[in-house]
Amino acid sequence: MGNLSYRNFTLGVEEEYMVLDPKTRELKSHEQRIVQEGQKIIKDKVKAEMHQAVVEVGTDICANAEEAFKDVATLRSTIAQIAGDMDLWVGASGTHPFSHWESQLITDHVRYNQIVNELQEAARSNLIFGLHVHIGMEDKEMAMHIANSPRYFLPHVYALSTNSPFWEGRKTGYKSFRTKVFDKFPRTGIPDYFESYEAYQKYVQTLIKTNCIDNAKKIWWDLRVHPFFNTVEFRICDVPMTINETIAIAALFQAICAKLYKLRHQNLNFIMYQRALITENKWRAGRYGLDGSLIDFGKETEVNTRLIIYELLDFVDDVVDDLGSRHWINQISKILETGTGADRQLKVFEQSNSLVTVTDYIHDQFLIV
Repeated sequence: MGNLSYRNFTLGVEEEYMVLDPKTRELKSHEQRIVQEGQKIIKDKVKAEMHQAVVEVGTDICANAEEAFKDVATLRSTIAQIAGDMDLWVGASGTHPFSHWESQLITDHVRYNQIVNELQEAARSNLIFGLHVHIGMEDKEMAMHIANSPRYFLPHVYALSTNSPFWEGRKTGYKSFRTKVFDKFPRTGIPDYFESYEAYQKYVQTLIKTNCIDNAKKIWWDLRVHPFFNTVEFRICDVPMTINETIAIAALFQAICAKLYKLRHQNLNFIMYQRALITENKWRAGRYGLDGSLIDFGKETEVNTRLIIYELLDFVDDVVDDLGSRHWINQISKILETGTGADRQLKVFEQSNSLVTVTDYIHDQFLIV
């Protein structure tokens, strides 16, 4: 087992940022100027999103979490600098605390026009900001095998990322309201189990043949085998407020995949739980974040969410040093102690009773490490 290589388990991180008017703190269309200027410096690592007040960035393929940290830090600082030169702000939160989607412009692009035409208000109101983490795989078959097992852990990591307690000026009662907004889209949520990549491909081809989708990128599950890359893509998380939180979460997804790979090589399989059961935990994670309880389906009992995440850290511990991510996995304990982005947003609101102050805080945290 000492010769087991985790070299294929590369990292790729995509983040969606909000563009803000520094005077009103409302979301602000940048008319693609940030993207155009960004592409002069970071090339195709920055791109437009469906709403004009959103900027999406993506790292290179990173060998380890430390590389991903440097890349994300560079991307955030570059976008912040470009936005600042245009008298704009940027921030990272799963939803904007008070801006209304009705006043936000849609990017004029064939793909986005098609989505809006089909999904109507569900698309126009989808003004949310997520984190997508790609973990490299040796091939699609391995990707499918690995993708089946981490479904159980999705709510655990999602709870750590919760960073969207407000929506259109209201305290929603959720630690992550972003997924409640996204649930209006088809083909979202926890995916089903697929016995092979061939079975998954058959599902995709059925959808294409029957005009449900034109390509597999319109499958928006919380986790998917990427249609073009040899990666498992984790899509469940709110965009975290800080760089350290993003990398800690990415490192945890990488460690989960590596641990499941190790178990496979020991001829051990992680138990597969039904989508309906995992969805119960996802709802709890979105509603309560770290302050609730998740269900341990093996024991058929509720367990304090922080405790069950510590158990997850124990589960992956024996692969962390081989991945070189000990420093970043240790950051998870810090999140468990100090709270998530949602907890901090709510604390600022409790102290100030001002969503403008909350938005200022989100902006101020953007480059914090």
